[in-house]
Amino acid sequence: QGQFAESGGGLVQPGGSLRLSCAASESISSITMAWYRLGPGGLRDLIAQSMSGDLVWYEESVRGRFTISRDNAKNTVYLQMDNLKPEDTAVYYCNAPYKGLPWGQGTQVTVSS
Repeated sequence: QGQFAESGGGLVQPGGSLRLSCAASESISSITMAWYRLGPGGLRDLIAQSMSGDLVWYEESVRGRFTISRDNAKNTVYLQMDNLKPEDTAVYYCNAPYKGLPWGQGTQVTVSS
């Protein structure tokens, strides 16, 4: 089963940037990969997807500020987060949607002055 290891989180001031990384234990070259964050309701909210054919999708609140990318040779997915806001504070996770794969530990992002 695939496993994911997220990294790159931290404390940043509003307006700042962070780049998250997600290392997968298996090849991701043929599958959709996504970033999620733990919402106030305790559920992981889908915020960005990288699909086949270089298609991407973003949730409205992050569109224009976050950029998902992938390096299939390294089995790694990235999330560039710019113009961060306090409401972006959350634990961020990556996974492959609809595959039923286990979740990693996530990486904490805190946006605060």
